[in-house]
Amino acid sequence: MELSMNLKQTQTLSPQMMQSMEILQMGSQELLEFIEETTQENPVLEVDEKYDRRDEFDLMRRKLEWLEATDVQNSWYHRQDTEEDADPMANYGGVEDGEEDLYRYVLSQLRMLPLEPDVMAAAVFVVESLNQNGWLDDDVPALAAAFGCPQPVMEQALEAVQGLEPAGVAARNLSECLRLQLLRRGGDCALALRIVEDHLDALARSRFGLIARELGTSAEEVREACALIKTLNPKPGTGFAAREHLTYINPDIIVVSFPDHFEVLANDYFFPSLHMSSYYQQLMKDTDDQEVKDYLTGKVRQAKWVVRSIEQRRSTLLACAQCILELQERFFRQGLGHLTPMSLADVAQRLEVHESTVSRAIRDKYLQCSMGVYPLSYFFSRGLGGSTGGEEGASPEAAKALLRKLIEEEDKARPLSDQKLSQLMGEQGCAISRRTVAKYRDELGIPSTTGRRQYEKTV
Repeated sequence: MELSMNLKQTQTLSPQMMQSMEILQMGSQELLEFIEETTQENPVLEVDEKYDRRDEFDLMRRKLEWLEATDVQNSWYHRQDTEEDADPMANYGGVEDGEEDLYRYVLSQLRMLPLEPDVMAAAVFVVESLNQNGWLDDDVPALAAAFGCPQPVMEQALEAVQGLEPAGVAARNLSECLRLQLLRRGGDCALALRIVEDHLDALARSRFGLIARELGTSAEEVREACALIKTLNPKPGTGFAAREHLTYINPDIIVVSFPDHFEVLANDYFFPSLHMSSYYQQLMKDTDDQEVKDYLTGKVRQAKWVVRSIEQRRSTLLACAQCILELQERFFRQGLGHLTPMSLADVAQRLEVHESTVSRAIRDKYLQCSMGVYPLSYFFSRGLGGSTGGEEGASPEAAKALLRKLIEEEDKARPLSDQKLSQLMGEQGCAISRRTVAKYRDELGIPSTTGRRQYEKTV
C-alpha cells in the first residue's frame, strides 16, 4: 500500500455565477417572466413605477414607426413585405382578440344560412374540425360518428360549409379542394375538372402529353387547363390568423441601416427598469433585529446580482451583435446569398470571451434588419469543405443563392443538369458535388432538369 498526495486546481461555480449564466441565455419572454417572478419574491427589488405593461403596444408602434422613417423594412422571418402590408405592426405581437381567423370567418358566414338546427350544429362541428390549411382530416362517416349524428345530416352540413368562402374550404383531399375552386370559377373548366379529378399525379410530373392522350385532347389545351389549375390555392386556410393565436417573435436586436453606417440597437424597451427599494435598504440599516437584518442583507445581495446580471446580459448581447454585424457586413449590405462562414470561435476571439459565453448569448435571440428577422444562430455556419471563416469560404446559403442564379439564367429549352451545375459552380469558386447540388435544389423547391424544361413550355 502506497500513499500519495496530488495537488490540483478546480473551479466551482457559485449559485450566483450559475444564475448569471442562466440569465445570459434567456430569451426575451423568458427573461421577462424571470423578472416578474423575482420581483414578487424579493421585496428589495422593485419595478420602475412608470413601467406599465399596457403601454407595450404603443411603445412598439412608436419605435417601429421611427424605424420606418430610416427606411428599415419591417418583415417577418425570411419574408419580404408586400405593398398591402403597410402597417408597421402587421408582423408583430399577438393576434388581437377582434382579429378574424379562418374559423371565425367561416362561422360568421355559416350563421347566416337558413339551416335546420341539427344541420347547423353539425356544420359548426365541421368548421371546428378544419385544420390550419382549411382541410378536413376525416371523411363523412368519421365526422358523423364523432359528432353523433346520422350521415345524411353530416353530408348536408359538409355541403353547406364547402359552399362558403374561401373557396375550397372543408375539402378532404387536394383533388376535392381544387375541384371546389374550379366550380366557383364558372366558364369552361370541364377539362381542368377532369384533370384534377383523375390526373393529379401526371400533372405533378408535368406529363402533359400523357394527359392529352388519355383525355383525347391536344397537349396545348392541357397546358392551358394546367395553367388555370396552377392559379388555384391548394391550402385555402393560409392567409388567416392561426387558430392557436400564436405570438410573433419580438427581436432582441435591431440593426438600423444609415447611408454611411449601421447601428445596432437593443430592443429591450418592454423590459421594466429595476431598482433597489430605498425603504428596505434603510430598514436594513436601522433595524436592531438580527434576523431581519440577515434576511434583508441576503435579499439586497440577490437583488444587486440580478440587476448586474441583466445588464451584463444586455452588454454581452450587444457586443455579440456588433461583432456579427462586422463579420457579416456583406450580408447586411447585399442581402441573402452573401453570408460569410463564421464560427463561435471567431466571435469569441474578437470579444476575448469563451465560446460557451457566445453560445449562451445568442441562444433563443433574434435580430431584425432590412431583410427580415433572423435567429442569431442563423449567422453562424461552417463553410463548404469544412472552412469556418474568412472571405475564401463559401457558406451553404451563398451556394444556394449561386445555384438559384445559375438556374434562373439557364436556357429554358435546355436546362442544366446537376452535374453541369456542379461544374459551373466550381468554376465560380463554389465547389460542391452533384449530390449536394441535387440536395440544395430540392431544398429550394426547384424541379429537376426534366421538370424545369416542361414547366417552361406551359408559360
